[in-house]
Amino acid sequence: MKPLLALIVVLFFAQPALAFHCPADMAEIDTALAADPQISAEQLVKVKELRAEGETLHKAGNHQRSVEVLQEAKDILGLK
Repeated sequence: MKPLLALIVVLFFAQPALAFHCPADMAEIDTALAADPQISAEQLVKVKELRAEGETLHKAGNHQRSVEVLQEAKDILGLK
């Protein structure tokens, strides 16, 4: 019973942590875009699409998927 309770507590606190991660990722992407990244026009379009999708997912409460999508955009931009 204790392991199940521990798992529930961890999951309860992990969700808000992911929620706060999304805005930081979006801000990092926005900063990189403002700095005129050296990427192709196709990559730029893709990054903007991923950034918008990540924000939509964040607002819908799907923080895990938002983090994943935003990471794709960060990867294209060469951000960690």
